[in-house]
Amino acid sequence: MVQPRTLPGALELLPREQIAFQRLLDTIRATYERFGFLPIETPVMELTEVLLTKEGGETERQVYFAQSTGDREAGREPELALRFDLTVPLARYVAQYEHQLAFPFRRYQIQRVYRGERAQRGRFREFYQCDIDIVGKDELPVRFDAELPAVIYSLFTELGFGGFRIQINNRKLLRGVLAALGIAEGEPQTLVLREVDKLDKRGPEYLRDTLRERFSLGDDIIGRLLAFVGTRSTSYAHARGLLADLERDLAHPLLAQGAAELREVLDRLVDFGVPDSHVCLNFAIARGLDYYTGTVYETILTDHPEIGSVCSGGRYDDLASHYTKSRLPGVGLSIGATRLFWQLRELGLYKDAESTVQVLVALMDESLLGPALQLATRLRAAGIAVEAQLEAAKLAKQLKYADRAGIRFVALLGSDELAKGVVSVKDMQRGTQFEVAADELAATLEVEIAQARAMAGVPRA
Repeated sequence: MVQPRTLPGALELLPREQIAFQRLLDTIRATYERFGFLPIETPVMELTEVLLTKEGGETERQVYFAQSTGDREAGREPELALRFDLTVPLARYVAQYEHQLAFPFRRYQIQRVYRGERAQRGRFREFYQCDIDIVGKDELPVRFDAELPAVIYSLFTELGFGGFRIQINNRKLLRGVLAALGIAEGEPQTLVLREVDKLDKRGPEYLRDTLRERFSLGDDIIGRLLAFVGTRSTSYAHARGLLADLERDLAHPLLAQGAAELREVLDRLVDFGVPDSHVCLNFAIARGLDYYTGTVYETILTDHPEIGSVCSGGRYDDLASHYTKSRLPGVGLSIGATRLFWQLRELGLYKDAESTVQVLVALMDESLLGPALQLATRLRAAGIAVEAQLEAAKLAKQLKYADRAGIRFVALLGSDELAKGVVSVKDMQRGTQFEVAADELAATLEVEIAQARAMAGVPRA
């Protein structure tokens, strides 16, 4: 016999865990829609010539190629590959349907992606990404860069994971500082930025040694660079002061442009109602992907900094340059929902959810099967999710089943209840039981279910 097992790097959940995860996705989806983003889905597979727009690199080494057995036996190269993120499919989508879309195009996408990661605890090969992007035609004002942190503030406040902080920086500012310090534009700056982006993970001493040994920078430049990237703001006023000090101490056109863009983002965040207790400038954030050109973001849970960034993204000048001559600038954010859920569950912040089944109609006796099924039908017609027992069993066994399955209410219709025209309802969570007239059962349960949802903080479906 073949041993049943999942491939390494895949998250497979039991039903009540899956309900909890689905509620996370539902909350993300509802928040995205509340801010006016529209849903799209793209195929899990893309043509390799579309998906792999650059030769070599880390991305191509992590791609899963898809191939039929016939093509493989014929020795043909694979024409399809599984998507490794949602940004490349978005670029293809916008280029393909450019003349049918309204710009600025605001989309959200919640789908699985696939990467050939090295299998290890907390790293996944198949995982959900939850992306939002705003794509402009020819131009997209910087003020749009402030809307995405506003979305994340609303979302993480509703999710209630505890404290969080949205960290913001600007790649133009970073490049301007490096240029002002004498680090040449192009590849030298790109390599330095990749090391700077690791500051919060590896610490200042690692960065100091790397800058000295790998890039042969002098101690004076290293000291000034470390002082800059180690800076964090504590309020909007403090952030504006830091930008003013920076422009006074170092002069470069890119630095000035980046500072102006950051000031615009900060001003608009105030208008969006995002408190500065949840926002800070972090001059070490560069984001490793080179297509980011301006504002960049990372969000951390301040009560659980060991998790690292739970939401990241930024501004890009030209989303679809590989597919169209049109200039399509944009700004986007992504939440790795699978990794986030797994880590929060490991910390005990996510518990198994109650079943989506709201009521179990028990079967007390085979002779009562008809009345029990009729009762279940009436409750479903009222919009209540019901499971009906189709085989009679001892009451204790049926209650144990409901408890194990996470079903809150059990409707008991025995011969005595049937004669009196009532139904007994067992509340498995409170351990209480009450009687209600059969024709009032649906309304009574609707009230009980609404109260239970409110107490549990579960949004109404």
